[in-house]
Amino acid sequence: MSLGCSNEALLQELADLPCSSVQQKLNRYFQDATGARVSFLLPVRRETEEMVVYVVGEKVLEQEIRFPMATCGEGLRNAVLSGESCKQRVQELDADLLATLRQVAEPLPEVYLCVPVQHPIKKQVALVVCLLGLVEDEASAEVQECFRYCLSLLLSTLRCQEETRLKVQCQDLLDVSKKLFTRLGDLTDLLREIMTEARKLTKAEKCSLFLLEAEQQELVAKVFDGLPTEETAQEMRISLGQGIAGHVATTGKLLNIRNAYEHPLFYRGIDEVTGFRTRNILCFPIRDENGIIGVAQLCNKINGLYFDVYDEEVAMAFSIYCGISIMHSIVYKKIQDAQARSKLSNELMMYHMQQVEEEDVRAFLNCGDDHNVKDFDTFQFCPRTVPYRHMPCYVLKMFADLNFIRRWKIRKTVLARFILYVKKGYRDAPYHNWMHAFSVAHFAYLLMKNLHLVRDGYMTSLQALVFLVSCLCHDIDHRGTNNSFQTKCGTILASLYSSEGSVMERHHLAQSMCIINTEGCNIFENLTSEEYSEALDLLRNNILATDLASHFRSSTEQKMLTREGYDKGNPKHQKILHAMFMTSCDLNDQTKNWRVSKQTAEQIYDEFFSQGDLEKSMGTAPIEMMDREKASIPDLQVQFINNLVYPLFTNLATLFPALQPLVRIIERNREIWRIATAVFQKYSERGMTGMDILLNARLEEEVLLQCNNADETSMSQTPNSSSSSKVDFNFESVTFGV
Repeated sequence: MSLGCSNEALLQELADLPCSSVQQKLNRYFQDATGARVSFLLPVRRETEEMVVYVVGEKVLEQEIRFPMATCGEGLRNAVLSGESCKQRVQELDADLLATLRQVAEPLPEVYLCVPVQHPIKKQVALVVCLLGLVEDEASAEVQECFRYCLSLLLSTLRCQEETRLKVQCQDLLDVSKKLFTRLGDLTDLLREIMTEARKLTKAEKCSLFLLEAEQQELVAKVFDGLPTEETAQEMRISLGQGIAGHVATTGKLLNIRNAYEHPLFYRGIDEVTGFRTRNILCFPIRDENGIIGVAQLCNKINGLYFDVYDEEVAMAFSIYCGISIMHSIVYKKIQDAQARSKLSNELMMYHMQQVEEEDVRAFLNCGDDHNVKDFDTFQFCPRTVPYRHMPCYVLKMFADLNFIRRWKIRKTVLARFILYVKKGYRDAPYHNWMHAFSVAHFAYLLMKNLHLVRDGYMTSLQALVFLVSCLCHDIDHRGTNNSFQTKCGTILASLYSSEGSVMERHHLAQSMCIINTEGCNIFENLTSEEYSEALDLLRNNILATDLASHFRSSTEQKMLTREGYDKGNPKHQKILHAMFMTSCDLNDQTKNWRVSKQTAEQIYDEFFSQGDLEKSMGTAPIEMMDREKASIPDLQVQFINNLVYPLFTNLATLFPALQPLVRIIERNREIWRIATAVFQKYSERGMTGMDILLNARLEEEVLLQCNNADETSMSQTPNSSSSSKVDFNFESVTFGV
């Protein structure tokens, strides 16, 4: 065979070339010298028991192909172990390598010659030269002779290439660490950044990050594909030890899975639901100084191959930065929370300077006034007519009437002190104030008394007690601004609770707990430990249920519950129904006559517009309902009733027909607001804004006059109408008889 040029000349030609160019020239040399159709080199990585292909013929691969020696084919493996050349079937080669060979040398020959080359010092095979095509056995001698001169140079270039890769990898990790440590202030933001960088470093399509909740023995994921889940999506929880992520969390060892569907731990259900096809997975643990704190799971190498040993190395190095940054983020959040709570405590201390004095408790319990107002326990009663100073006495009356004091052995001094502290906890907001709390609690009292919720098994006695307490406490320390405002402005409350959602509701819950834990205020003091734990869980669920965002998220479940029927033994049904009760209590003003509904609207829009004015002063445009210049109050009220109030009470009335009269009142109020639109329009044309119109002394008279006229017209056009049916339809005369 003609070599074409001397080995000395080849060595000079290879000098100072990068590794890929060295392999290209060697491949060309072997093809010319042996007549092979295509040649490629397989360096052997002893530390990982792998073989690697960087160049095939003159084609430099975008990403090297790696495969374990255990799966490289029996002939190739024997050549590495024995150090002897042999011919093998091409089809035994690695599948990814075969796919590349077909691009270079289609159609492929049936056999190839593999020539192992010994390391000059270590006395083991350093690489294998593969020659495809009809080549003579003597070709192996030509290869061996060539590498007498070129092997050291090739090994040096491979080593240099590896060192360069490690240098780039270290620089990438250094850049990533800088990015991560700028995100410590927000754990969700940090997790998002971790996932984004993990995908970049390993060229993965998708990724998820699970944090370990040691007490629950669960892995929890709130971040997927580098993005936080939508508000409506539920977090994903995996039991420790379950699935691939659970296995990695338990063992602490990385898992590199080339074919996900062949792995026994892989769960196909998510792919079936999402339509995503998982090919391969790299899953690795994340540790801090105390142990495993989470698991990261990467899916699908972007170029269609698999995650290799380099990806494993970078993943494990990256996991160290992840663990450190997550640990510091959690610590940083705790420091922020402590600072925020300190500021909040100072703020509350300044606002509520005076304690409830013992003489206040005694005066409350010894009140000699008559507290037997007519119809107090009927739905038509308006609690806002109770004198403000007597409202605590009526709360006490409700506790006694529902038999809570006797059943739960509540000391009256404790209950009185609790009520006074709750009253004191409310600010002077236009709407979210103590009067609103009293009204909400009164409606809870009406539901329990008139619907016989405890007697008929819709609530246990403990659930009923907590229901009333929840209604009293549900808006403690409300500032007259909503959750969106708190989050947008980055208030102290937002810094404490925004990551959990329902900012104000969580604050109301925290304030309620502070009062319960105040000396002499724990009305749950005589509960057993199990009952006490249940009571606090119920209090939490009830108060968080008053977030209307939570109500709308569960609207589908509420409809299904109404349609399919309520199961008293189903805990999920109980939770849904109790949340509906809480929301109905919060909106109970809409079940009173229109005059009451209008007075409530005055307070609500006073609060809304105050927030809108504050947002304008901060350079932010408020939404329409909070902009006093743009809000159309009657239209907003109709929308409010249509979208929230009417569906809720209709569902409840389906379950409890005794509530049907409330639905008729809501319908009537909606109709009056519709009629009020024309009256508002008339005043608006005179230059008055919505709030001025709402407060106009003549508005009620004009609106109700038009309503009565509309009623008379409707009745005159209805055949066989009777005076009794007219009385039933007349808003001011609707009776309940519940």
